[in-house]
Amino acid sequence: MNKTTTRDMTTGNIAWLLIQFSIPLIIGNLFQIMYNTVDLLVVGNFVGKEALAAVGSTTMIVNIVVFFFNGVSTGATVVISRFFGAGDREGLHRAIETTMLVTLIIGALATIGGVAMVRPMLAFQSTPADVVPPAAVYLRIYFGGISGLLIYNMGSGILRAVGDTKRPLYFLAFTSVMNVLLDLLFTVVFKMGIAGVGYATILAQFISAAMVLLLLTRTRDIYRLTWNDLRCDRAILGNIFRIGLPAGIQSILTAFSNVFVQSYINSFGSACMAGWSCYNKMDSLIFLPMNSMSQAATTFVGQNMGAGKEERVNKGTFQSILLILAFSLVACTMLFVLAIPATGLFTKEPEVLEYGAMFIHLNVFFILFNCVNHTLAGGLRGRGDSTGPMVIMLLSFVAIRQLYLFVMTRYISNTPAMVGLSYPVGWTACCIIEVAYFYLRWVKPAKR
Repeated sequence: MNKTTTRDMTTGNIAWLLIQFSIPLIIGNLFQIMYNTVDLLVVGNFVGKEALAAVGSTTMIVNIVVFFFNGVSTGATVVISRFFGAGDREGLHRAIETTMLVTLIIGALATIGGVAMVRPMLAFQSTPADVVPPAAVYLRIYFGGISGLLIYNMGSGILRAVGDTKRPLYFLAFTSVMNVLLDLLFTVVFKMGIAGVGYATILAQFISAAMVLLLLTRTRDIYRLTWNDLRCDRAILGNIFRIGLPAGIQSILTAFSNVFVQSYINSFGSACMAGWSCYNKMDSLIFLPMNSMSQAATTFVGQNMGAGKEERVNKGTFQSILLILAFSLVACTMLFVLAIPATGLFTKEPEVLEYGAMFIHLNVFFILFNCVNHTLAGGLRGRGDSTGPMVIMLLSFVAIRQLYLFVMTRYISNTPAMVGLSYPVGWTACCIIEVAYFYLRWVKPAKR
């Protein structure tokens, strides 16, 4: 086993291991978010308000597919990390071949289904007439090349499972810079408009997929991908979906719920839509360390469960939550103070700036509740408990959030601010319920 490309998280200082593992993930996730953020920056500054609203309003639609797949990827990461923690080379090999075959199949289905559902999804979220044409163009291009993103995400998930977070970062850094250059080339030089940023994004994503596949097939390490052995192991596939499907279903229904939120925002016009898009992009930057620590907790817990180290599992879960809360508090404070300059990166239109800053000021500190939600859920999935977080998040992010929106907009105050607060309402409810669940399901029984 090549220790320079894998990381055994079953021994050593827990906090330091989590930090070492998370930092490349944070930077890598930052580069991944840059794909769509750069699209917003380019169209907002060089195309116009309607194009900015179009790209921003498509995020939730794209996330329905991407979040579902990331749930499956989480299941694969847990299964692979357990084989790695247990030192089972044969099981690890079969898990990797099964995982990649499933990825290729899902990629083909996502392309066909995504392109076919563009217009119905835009209509479902009440997209304004002036935004529909550019949004449809962008979505068709994006779904046409979504396989590149899915292959890269699964490949990097395999590497994360064995503790390698650095090389996926290098690939993303390279292709993110390429995406910026291609965005400017296609949009500013070739005048391709919103189609230019779409083509630039999928081209960069296919290159990142090719790089991670090349690494997996040429490595001599324990996680090598052998194309001739590409087949489906039913037992392993069952474990992947047992863990990954609840996470994927939860993510897809949450994204679907967010489409409803977007439809409420859309009713206030393109300026509010653009401001909401700006807020979501800045908000997603704060989510980066949270998602990265959640992934770190999943891998850490998975490896230690495979090694049979229950006490270390609990310590890692608690320490991951404390680390992310400390980091996010600083980041949220900075974004609150710099709300207007941050929104100004995307647009100079006063009305859009006002909306973007308002949404940031209302919501940003509630993200701390979501830090607990996602990091704790990552630890639970590493244990193999994916159903609990799914049920809790669906209850909070879908049922409670939609109930709040229904009551608030019809009977109390139908304003952009009140609609924007639907996110914190769901986050807060989820935090309370999930902490109680974790204590009653895992902590209290262990004390007996």
